Amino acid sequence: MSVSVPTSLNDALVALRQMPNARLLQGGTDTMVEINFNHFKPEHIVALRKVEELRQYSLGADSKSVHIGSGVPYKVLEAEPFLSIVPALAQASRTVGSPQIRAAGSLGGNLGTCSPAGDGLPVLSALDAVIHLRSIDEQRDILIHDFMVGVKRNARKDDEIITGVTMPILRGFQGYSKVGVRNAMVISVASACLAVDEVGSTVRIALGAVGPTIIRCRETEQWLSTEVDIASSKFSNSIAVEFGRRAALEARPIDDHRSTAEYRRHAISVLAQRLLLKANS
Repeated sequence: MSVSVPTSLNDALVALRQMPNARLLQGGTDTMVEINFNHFKPEHIVALRKVEELRQYSLGADSKSVHIGSGVPYKVLEAEPFLSIVPALAQASRTVGSPQIRAAGSLGGNLGTCSPAGDGLPVLSALDAVIHLRSIDEQRDILIHDFMVGVKRNARKDDEIITGVTMPILRGFQGYSKVGVRNAMVISVASACLAVDEVGSTVRIALGAVGPTIIRCRETEQWLSTEVDIASSKFSNSIAVEFGRRAALEARPIDDHRSTAEYRRHAISVLAQRLLLKANS
């Protein structure tokens, strides 16, 4: 097995062009598990940990968006300024593994693996994030909903590197919640991200670990917009219960070794209901 450790994005793209079947390694928190358990044996690895361009973040010129490099670790994302400008992302980042995992793992890794249980992905879906990809020949920008194409499958081409994401900075409540078999260092059994856009008078909700990819609950969002004046109203208990019920119906859970489909659907109903009521505060 050969390992390339580039120190610039251009060098990484050149290495990937020369070894198109190479596995890209960001923090290695997923890939190294596969290798250690002999589930996967790559011939070539391009390690991106030392590519400094991927570890930067910046606010948009109008301060209405934030760009996050694909290599920015979760330990950075769980603190300021993200706690203030994209609080759901900070909340999700705090739930990722142990401190050691958060020091290595990143959104780029979550996107590359594209597991429906990835903690950062429901946030990107709820915020309509744009994914940035680069190859030697071109740069592509693709919506998160088009990027995720199936269970652990995405739209990245073999010669492309995920360089970062851009998401809007919304005015309004944001929250992320998950259910697992214990309180910490656990893979999601079910997760949900809710974001209120006070300017656009919309509530967005995205679900994780209850379908082949992250599920954006468009029908539930549309129903809520017809029932409540989102810009000026509080959400009643009855509205929250129905909101949770409808979100759960949009989930597509399965039975597996972590949980049953029935429990996952129930968990989504509760998570969605609680998040909507939290938006009142």
